[in-house]
Parts: sequence; C-alpha cells; structure tokens
Amino acid sequence: MKKLLRQVRNQFKHAWQPGFLAALVTIALIVSNCSSPNNPGGTAQSGVLIYGSGGQPVNLESGNITDGNSIVVHNQIYNRLIEFKPGTTELQPGLATAWTASPDGKIWTFKLRQGVKFHDGTEFDAEAVKFNVDRWWDKNNPFGYRNAGKTYEIWEQIFGGSKGEPNSLLQNLVVTDKFTIQFVLKQPFAAFPSTIASGYFGIASPTAIKKSAASYGKPAAGAVGTGAFMFKEWRSGDRIVLEKNPNYWKAGFPKSNQLVMRFITDPAARLAQLRAGQLDFTVDLAPDQKAEIDRDTNLTAIFRPSFNVGYLALNPTYKPLSDVRVRQAIAHAINRPAIVKAFWGDLAESTPHFIPSTLSWAQSPDLKDYDYNPQKAKELLTQAGYPNGFAMDLWYMPVSRPYFPTPKPIAEAFAADLNAVGIRVSLKTKDWTAYIADRIKPPGYQSFMMGWTGDYGDPDTFYYPHFGAGGTKDIGSWKNDRVLQLLDQARLTADQSARSKLYAEVDQILHREVVRLPIAHSKPLLVSRRTIDGWLPSPLGTEPFEAISKK
Repeated sequence: MKKLLRQVRNQFKHAWQPGFLAALVTIALIVSNCSSPNNPGGTAQSGVLIYGSGGQPVNLESGNITDGNSIVVHNQIYNRLIEFKPGTTELQPGLATAWTASPDGKIWTFKLRQGVKFHDGTEFDAEAVKFNVDRWWDKNNPFGYRNAGKTYEIWEQIFGGSKGEPNSLLQNLVVTDKFTIQFVLKQPFAAFPSTIASGYFGIASPTAIKKSAASYGKPAAGAVGTGAFMFKEWRSGDRIVLEKNPNYWKAGFPKSNQLVMRFITDPAARLAQLRAGQLDFTVDLAPDQKAEIDRDTNLTAIFRPSFNVGYLALNPTYKPLSDVRVRQAIAHAINRPAIVKAFWGDLAESTPHFIPSTLSWAQSPDLKDYDYNPQKAKELLTQAGYPNGFAMDLWYMPVSRPYFPTPKPIAEAFAADLNAVGIRVSLKTKDWTAYIADRIKPPGYQSFMMGWTGDYGDPDTFYYPHFGAGGTKDIGSWKNDRVLQLLDQARLTADQSARSKLYAEVDQILHREVVRLPIAHSKPLLVSRRTIDGWLPSPLGTEPFEAISKK
C-alpha cells in the first residue's frame, strides 16, 4: 500500500517539475499573447482581476446548482437577501435590510432594500423575490422550465420538498407591500435566515429570465443579477468575463473594473500560470505545492478555514452495496489515514465524522473509526456472500475541489486498497456538468467521489442536504426514518445541548450505515500574487470578489 501511494504521489508530483513548468508557461504565454486588450487572458492588467478556477460552472442560474464552481461565479453576479460578513459565517443585510420571526417561529418577514436595480435596469422589489422563489419551490411554475430538464434540487435538499408536497418546509409566500415579503413555514426553523443566505439563492432579474426562457444561465444567455459584476461573455471550457457594475448599490465597490474567471482544471497549470503573472489569484491547490509557493517571493499562500468534507458515496441500489456489511468492508479496506497523509499532508484530517471538527459539539464522542483492516474487510465480504469479491465502478471528479484537490490519484489509491480485498474497481469520470447531473439519474453511479463545503455555520448544512428529505437521490433515495426524525427535531430545537444529543445519534447511525464514507476534512490551500489586496477567504468555500483590488 505504502509503495503504491508513493508511486501515485510521485507521478502526480512530476506534473509540476521545473521542466514541465517551463514548457507549460511558454505555451501559455504564446496563447495569451494572442489575446486582445479588450479580451484579456494573458498577463494581468491594472484594473482587471484574473482568477484561476478549478473548473467551469454548471450554469449561472440561481437556485439550480449544487456545485462550488458555480457558486463562485454566482457570488459575483448576484446578491442574496441575507449575506455573510467577510471571512465568517455571521449574517449581515444583503438585499434585505432586516428580517424578523413571528412569535411562533413560523413566519419570517423580510424588509427589502429600496433603490436597487438589476443589471438590465429593471427594479428589484418583493415581486422579484417571489418570482425567484416560486421558480425554485413550485414544480408547476411556468417560468421554472422544468420540461427543459431543470431540477432545482438544492431547494428540495435544504427545504425538504416542493410546493404541495408533505415534506415542504415552505408553505406560502406573501408579498405584503412593494418592499416586504413573508415566508410562511410549516414549522419553526431557527436557521432559516442562514439557509436562505447560502450561495445558491441569488436573486435574478425576472425580466431576463422571461426573455431567455430555458436558456437562462447558459453560455449564450448569461445571467442578470444585482451584484458587483455584470455578465459579459462565457467561452465554454475557457473563461467567463464579467464587467464592473457601475450602479452597484454598495458604494465604492467593486474595486476592479473587470473580472476574468479562467477554467484550469489542473492545479499544476494554475500555479504555473500564476507564477507567470497570467493569473492574479487561484484556489484549491494541492498541498504538495505549498513548498513551491513559499519559494516564490511574488506569491502569498492563504488558507481557507476548514469547513468541508470529502467523501466516497456508496449507492445501495447496486446489489452488493445494498448489504451494510459490504459497505463496512469498504470502510475497513481503504486506508484513509495513510491516503490523507499522502495527498493532503498536514492540510487535512481523517475522522469518522461526516461533519468537520469546527462543529465538534454536534459529534458523537463515543464514535470509533473503522480501522484499516483488510482481513476484517475480507471477512465481512465473505459473510455477505462475496468471498471472491465483486466488480464495482468508482467515479472520480474531473476537477479539483477543496475537499479533493487531486481526485484522480486519490481515486487510484482507493482502487488499490479495494482491489487488494477482492473488489475489482473500474475508475470512471466525465465532464463536470454531466458528472453532477448524471449522479441523480436512476440508478445513479455505483460509487463516486463527492464533497461539500458548508453553506452556513450549523450541522444542518452538512446533514440535511445529504441525508434529509430529498437529499439522497444520488444514492438511490436511501432512507433512514430515524435519521429523518432526528434531523427534523434538531431543526425545531433551539437549545444547543439538546441539539448536540440529537446530532450525536445521527452521527452514530450514519457511521454504522456507511452510505457516505467521510475521507477528509481539508484546509484548502489558496494563493495570490502579492499585488492583490482585499481577498478575505470565507470558510463557506467561496466569497464575493468585490473588495479585491490590484496594487
């Protein structure tokens, strides 16, 4: 195992050896020099920020995404009703200036900001908010264009269901005046302001959506919000270009005239282009790259606070995985501590908990991790009727993410461990947009790598989207009634000590069931050139770039 890890690691490390870097930078410079001043892609210009993304967004349609690459772009184009104070999970006013709950906790009233315009010049008001929420919540809304394949799955994952469904937390939306709207809930939910503040729920222009119809949010149509930057163009597979919003409601922002977001899936290529001055800042680098960053006096390493989980999903609709003993065998077969040490170094930890240690108050103190024990794994497989193992597809992400900075070599390490106990793994991947979409098409992937960065500072942000009502479509709609009961009860409970006991039991059940096996909670490595000022990374995985400027 250790020998294979060294081989895989060394193969990946070779990608950023000096000779390779020199060749890569040369090619990149040739390409960039073909760019025109009005369409930057090469050496960073004054007033133009160039950001290196680990992949392109799935789409720019608010409420219809689940991935971090999309949220990064959404954070620049859209505002939300409530936002987060920079660098924290604390709430602050956004498009809503104030919000209050009724005495019974079931009605949340939002007072909206006046005088705000969408990028197309139309007015932001309560009807615009209702238009957006109705699209996400109501499957029969004519402007949801669900017949074109739109799913708005994140709404159901967080809020339990759609309009008219028994598990829907939201029961009604009421516009009480031009700048006041009420959300009527089925039951109290103290974290509701935090959930509606998450990066999925930017407010888009109703006029723009009606104009573009089902094409809204795609490269040809773009997106229209109220945010610091306006959509200019999206070259699929290459970049998105955003322009400064001259009428932004936050005085003095944004600090830059243009934001170019380039899609560079390989962390080595992102770092090479950053060192060459073709990027100003980037994210999700491999931990092994820190030494190279530290040697370059033009660069600054930055660490995003750890608030994520990378996991291996095991779909029980695939017959071998329907037996919990097989899933537990996989947990024993994969040497997670060694893999985390090999690929993350000191920038991640391996724990038995699905939620990160920053939420340790909600973890079970009695949980014992599945130790690396190939013999135990083989015994469990034999007990389950698979003494000779079985074949299994394992899908790995085609892009680097904070929780899996180098997905392919990590997947290869998983496969080596599983093959050693008789589980014959076939590694597969596909385009990121298809990877996300196809995982929820029945029967889904047999097993796959995925992860999550919390959207608000509460255990609910990890548990409900993955194990609550509507959150398990990608693992064959796996269901545990006790988990659902506990998660709903935790949403109703305000006392943290009482919630701690509820979540501790959830932790224990999920550990036993092994449908999403936690691999790592990482401390993502980011980097910028020293000419960049004002970048304050959020623990939530992405942030607006409106305060960033170039010295």
